[in-house]
Amino acid sequence: MDGTEQKETEENAPSVIDRYYTRWYRADMKGKPCEDHCILQHSNRICVVTLAETHPILQNGRTIKNINYQISNACSRLNNKVSGKSKRFLTDFAPLCRITCTDETEYTIYSCIRGRLLEVNENILETPSLLLEKPSTEGYIAVILPKFEESKRITENLLSREEFESVVSKRSAAESQPS
Repeated sequence: MDGTEQKETEENAPSVIDRYYTRWYRADMKGKPCEDHCILQHSNRICVVTLAETHPILQNGRTIKNINYQISNACSRLNNKVSGKSKRFLTDFAPLCRITCTDETEYTIYSCIRGRLLEVNENILETPSLLLEKPSTEGYIAVILPKFEESKRITENLLSREEFESVVSKRSAAESQPS
């Protein structure tokens, strides 16, 4: 195989995300238009919470001012323990973090699924641009492990990629209609 063929093969090869994860979506989180979340589910049940490509944070050249994992006075996701009595089990509407943009717009990012919080991405605290540049990889929000007995059901309230694309196209069509 010469250099040109190898380069074409590399360009056509699926990404690690596309190869090993199934994408699930929660559109209009908590009734807020376009605040879409993406869950990357691995075959081993582990789920990675990310922003969907359509989330307002990733639109219109926004810049992130602050990411805060301090949910309340008594709850910081940074103090998460994965074993012992203090391990965190999340509901599907549990807030994970709050992201403030430079225009002072604040967005709350939610878990979208029930499970144990394994880790939050501390790298985005130091380098918020990761969230904008690589939201599905280095810019992920958190990693959650659903309970084994619930792992098949966690996607019941989520949209497949095709269903999500349909929602987005209907949303775009509605926005382009004259009032």
